[in-house]
Amino acid sequence: MRLPKKAFQPESADRRYEKKFVVEGMSAAQAIAVLKTHPALFRELYPPRYVNNIYLDTPLLSDYYSNVNGYRQRRKVRVRWYHELFRPVDDALLEFKNKQGEVGSKEQFPFPAFYMDETLTERDFCEIVAASELPQAVKVRLRGLEFAMLNRYKRWYFATPEETFRITVDAELSFYHLGKLSNHFRQHFQDRRSLIVELKYLVADDREAQRVCAALPFRITRSSKYISGVDSVYL
Repeated sequence: MRLPKKAFQPESADRRYEKKFVVEGMSAAQAIAVLKTHPALFRELYPPRYVNNIYLDTPLLSDYYSNVNGYRQRRKVRVRWYHELFRPVDDALLEFKNKQGEVGSKEQFPFPAFYMDETLTERDFCEIVAASELPQAVKVRLRGLEFAMLNRYKRWYFATPEETFRITVDAELSFYHLGKLSNHFRQHFQDRRSLIVELKYLVADDREAQRVCAALPFRITRSSKYISGVDSVYL
């Protein structure tokens, strides 16, 4: 269901690294306690919130396989919003996450308002995009993409005093299959055990980041929530 249009204002992020860590044998509270005693003096940036993402991919899941196979150039496309999953959404962002090797960048575009509930279909989504004020070049990039899956998780935010380094902690992961014609959101997988920590920083700060990473008692990983989600709902 469409809601009234809102103004288009693109945003773009600088090139940066995102180092992912798997936290094993700890609760979210315990991992957060570790961060608060880190020598880089991480502090909570703002209150935790729930993150919701609709991921888009080609019919053959080309972006998924590019990430699984570790290709140098990789991409993820998603629509993201926060807080409640089911609600009138007028604050979503369309995001293109591009990776070249280990360095990533993100393009963000305000996504047209829509109503997120069990009635949302892939056809509705295409109609929303077609009627939107997204730039024509962006609409072209979305052609041929389909619903891949939806995920949702709780995220905590931390940063060093100068905000040179940021860390997020993700827990309470849920993955939902998205159908083309109808969605009752009954087919989903909940992962209450996994805890993902991500360290984010600009390319220029990579040398100092090595010291930050060395003081984290977590195991680094190449996995992603998108890969885990597709594996969970399709395999």
